[in-house]
Amino acid sequence: MTLNQNTFTGEFSYSLDAKGRVNIPAKFRNGLTDDNEQSFVITRGMDPCIWVYPVIIWQAIEDELRKLSSLSRLNRSFVRSTVRYASTVQYDKQGRIALTSNLIDYAELGKEALIIGMVNKIEIWNPTLLDAADQASKEIESSEFDELANQIIL
Repeated sequence: MTLNQNTFTGEFSYSLDAKGRVNIPAKFRNGLTDDNEQSFVITRGMDPCIWVYPVIIWQAIEDELRKLSSLSRLNRSFVRSTVRYASTVQYDKQGRIALTSNLIDYAELGKEALIIGMVNKIEIWNPTLLDAADQASKEIESSEFDELANQIIL
């Protein structure tokens, strides 16, 4: 895999259409490797947003989830919450994917949606909820960010 393939950065504003479809930015579609077959897996995010993964990345996540023991109640609950709402979608000729109604409800999406690149996945947000999440993140101590930054090897 070459640099920037299956990698997503930036923010874009789009509208949901009446059928619950949203455009995936051309920059993101063009970054997909051919083995994804123009497909993504959509599911609930840990925050009130929709996570959109390239199929290849999602397959790696599934491989890791399989390693968790199903004898653990915590593991079962985590796997269930991760995959329960997951579905594979393929973008159409206009670059749109169809979101499921339960994901639209979960993310409280109205007409407007912010599409955000998160390196290995895409997030779809209600702009108001993202503003609230951004405000909450201001409460994170800069020392906590420093700790994370120190873990990144350049």
